[in-house]
Amino acid sequence: MSRIGNKIIDVPAGVTITAAADSVTVKGPKGSLTAPMFPGLTLEVTGNTAKLSRANDEKELRAKHGLVRSLIQNSVVGATTGYSKVLLLQGVGYRAQKKGKDVVFSLGFSHDVIFKEPADVTVEVLENTKLKVSGIDKQRVGQVAAQIRGFKEPEPYKGKGIRYENEHVRRKAGKAGAKK
Repeated sequence: MSRIGNKIIDVPAGVTITAAADSVTVKGPKGSLTAPMFPGLTLEVTGNTAKLSRANDEKELRAKHGLVRSLIQNSVVGATTGYSKVLLLQGVGYRAQKKGKDVVFSLGFSHDVIFKEPADVTVEVLENTKLKVSGIDKQRVGQVAAQIRGFKEPEPYKGKGIRYENEHVRRKAGKAGAKK
């Protein structure tokens, strides 16, 4: 019994879902996305809902049932509203600026870090220390945000680095001081 796999997918107006033997294509106002489909799974689209069902209860098919349903749901949300992540730069002199399709980071290194914006994801510099990564593919938005965060991950003593907007960085006490 797959709780996630048996959930009904709501299809908003303006979104079309077409299922093939090996993939599901979701087209919406923001663009088109494809999700994988496995043999033994069937997608039934009726009106403004879609339901994914499986042919049998084999272990491998049970595992993929919820996965494929989640991927289709993420494609529907991405094609209608999109996904975004906000990153914050924290540290003295840390800043980002957009130059054409590149984002130039000053992160306390002896050189600037240049990040080339991918074609399917947009990186917006909202403020000097605030970035917004957005796109229609949830996986790609998360991957690009993680790549940017990887330039200078938050360190535990002062908390300096690039972090997600709602991320809590655990802080360490540091040295206790000299004992006399």
